[in-house]
Order: sequence, then C-alpha cells, then structure tokens
Amino acid sequence: MPALVLLGAQWGDEGKGKATDLLGGSVDYVVRYQGGNNAGHTVVVGDQKYALHLLPSGILSPGCTPVIGNGVVVDPSVLLSELSGLNERGVDTSKLLLSGNAHIITPYNVTMDKVTERFLGKRKIGTTGRGIGPTYADKINRVGIRVQDLYDESILTQKVEAALDVKNQVLTKLFNRRAIAVDQVVEELLAYADKLAPYVSDTVLVLNQALEEDKVVLFEGGQGTLLDIDHGTYPFVTSSNPTAGGACTGAGVGPTKISRVIGILKAYTTRVGAGPFPTELFDEDGEALRRIGGERGVTTGRDRRCGWFDAVIARYATRVNGLTDFFLTKLDVLTGWEQIPVCVAYEIDGKRVEELPYSQTDFHHAKPVYEMLPGWNEDISKAKSFGDLPKNAQAYVKALEEMSGAPISAIGVGPGRDETIEINSFL
Repeated sequence: MPALVLLGAQWGDEGKGKATDLLGGSVDYVVRYQGGNNAGHTVVVGDQKYALHLLPSGILSPGCTPVIGNGVVVDPSVLLSELSGLNERGVDTSKLLLSGNAHIITPYNVTMDKVTERFLGKRKIGTTGRGIGPTYADKINRVGIRVQDLYDESILTQKVEAALDVKNQVLTKLFNRRAIAVDQVVEELLAYADKLAPYVSDTVLVLNQALEEDKVVLFEGGQGTLLDIDHGTYPFVTSSNPTAGGACTGAGVGPTKISRVIGILKAYTTRVGAGPFPTELFDEDGEALRRIGGERGVTTGRDRRCGWFDAVIARYATRVNGLTDFFLTKLDVLTGWEQIPVCVAYEIDGKRVEELPYSQTDFHHAKPVYEMLPGWNEDISKAKSFGDLPKNAQAYVKALEEMSGAPISAIGVGPGRDETIEINSFL
C-alpha cells in the first residue's frame, strides 16, 4: 500500500506543484484532499508553465489519475474553466475523478466571503474572497451543498432554501445588500450538472481499491501546515486541514494506509495574507527574495511576504505531520548572498524559545534568533547530484536538515521539471 502524503511545511507556496509533478510519472493517482481554488500550484514542463488552482498537479502526468477528494470545496465554474484551459493546450483531462461528497462553493458563499471581509475592515483575515471559508462553515453547519445534490433538484432546492434563510437576513439587515433568490441559485447550479457528470465518482471506494491493488497513491495538500485550521497561526489560517491527518478525512482512507509523509520546505520563508511572521524582512534582502524567487501568489496575484528560513516552524511541521522526508525547494534563489541568516530560535520576553509557542500572543511577539551560514555565488541550476552543489550550499542544506528534524530527500535548484536533485527516492 504505497500511499504518500505531500504537503506544505510552512505557510504554503513552497512549491508543492513541482514536487507532485516530479512524482506524478511514478504514481497511479494524485489526490487533492482539502482546500479549494484558494490554493495554487505552478508547474513548469519544458518551456510550458501551468498555473493550477483546483486541479491536482498529477493531471499533467500521462497515465496518472487525478482525483478531487471529498474534503475539497469546489467552485464548478473554476473547475470547468481550468479543464477547458488545459484541453485547449492539449492536456488530456478525461481521467479526472470528482468526489460526489465534495462541497460546492455557491454564489452566495462568494458573496458572504467578500462582504464579511469588507465589514471586518482592519480586523479582516485576508481571505482570497473566493467563498472558501463560508463553504466550509456551511459544511459544518450542515447546510452545505454537495456535488451529488446537483442530480436531485428537489433536494438541491431544499438545501439552498435552508442556507439562504439565514444568509439573506444577514445580507439585508446587517450588510444592507439585496437578498439572493433561491430559484436563481438553483438554476445556476443545475446548469453545471451535465458538464460535471462524467467526472463524478465514489472516490473513497476507488482509492481504497487502488491501495488494495498496490497502486501508488499520492495525496496532495493545498496551502501549508501553518495555515491549518487547528494547527496553524489561528485565526490567520485557511478553513481546512492541510496537515497530514487531513489526507485521511479528506480522501476517505485510514491512517494505517499512509506509508510516507513528505513536507515541502522552501529554502527561505514566505506567506500571503495577514498574521504573524517572525522572520519577515522589510529591507533590500526581502525585496531581493521576492524578485528573484518570483514571489507572487499563483491564485491571489498578491506579492508574498518574504523572510529568512525559520527552523522553529520546520521542526513544528515535522512534529504535527509526522514527516518522514523533506523536499527543499528554491535553493537557487539564495545564490549570491555572502551570508545567509537562519532562524534557529525565538526570543520572547527576553527568553530563548526553541519550539513554536503554544500561545498566540507569544508567537505574535516572537523575535527571531539568527545563526549566520556562509553563502555561495556559483550557479547551481545545472546541478544533478548533491556533490555538484558548492560546499557552502551543501553545508546549508545539511544544517537545515539537522535543524528541521527529518531528512532532506530532494532539492529544487530551479523552476523546471528537470531542475531537481534527488538524494533519496520517495517511492
């Protein structure tokens, strides 16, 4: 049962798409298990760049079956648009499987997301405004719309009515907005039914049968560990569980079937949106990381906040996910610095702290304690083995590995599919 979980070990945007694509040719199924089109993966194949938001990265690998699991929230218009865009570029998308239990992002979920963020003003979370949080809230409140509901108009209508009973009261009386018509929403959702039908499947059954047949299944998380609703920097988090446990609930497989958990770790640190970020840089170094690393959100289009590598966060990710390996990405971006700071601990109220603070207040006030590591000037993008890297680059990788608590089994030295050093096989 070779089942692997691949997830972000920081605040997301670590390069999971590249890692998933690297493995895609060796696996039978690639599964998105949480999140929605608030996530984004950029995959470079030859001279072609693909920006994926909702689709699993494995959709670019011939012979691999891409799966959208029950834990994902799906905007039908976004999904169909992505599929159409790939088809126009010659990518075969016919093997996609979509869980009938996945929840639908409705038009009113998007509306609620946008008006709520505006209403919060300075207290806003920094959501993408795509309706992700309100859809997950509906799911927990048991008024959500699932993919399978598109095929029973009576049930769909009842569920939309139940959801809008409260939401229209909020829209009209609190936000001074026009009420949303039930019939209009139902009509819009039903229009997607026939287009989505070829993909809808009992993905839980399919995946468990695949594992019983010794197929290789890769579970791909969106966002990152520090954006997990339970284990992230709450409330500046996403509305689902990108951590390894989320793969089990979001895809319907038991934890005993997971054989390896791979954390994607950027050679420095970035995050998008509001919230604490101890190593964030506001100087020329921060601008250089942003420029050289192309740090602009695939989905949001927003510039990412940039900072030095944070080993405290990496150790935390190892612990809460049970990581067996790291894939270190964007090492090439650090070429050219004479010295590279690495955060090895925090200072909080004058005390040195080496693990992520339990208290939100403490983390907000955490100041990074840096260790300086020697940099390198050599171009590493053509390196094919660990020994091809400059000695200082090798020392940097080894130091991060020791600080983070799990072996670094692969290193990204450029954006291309072939610009990766594989130290230990993930399979």
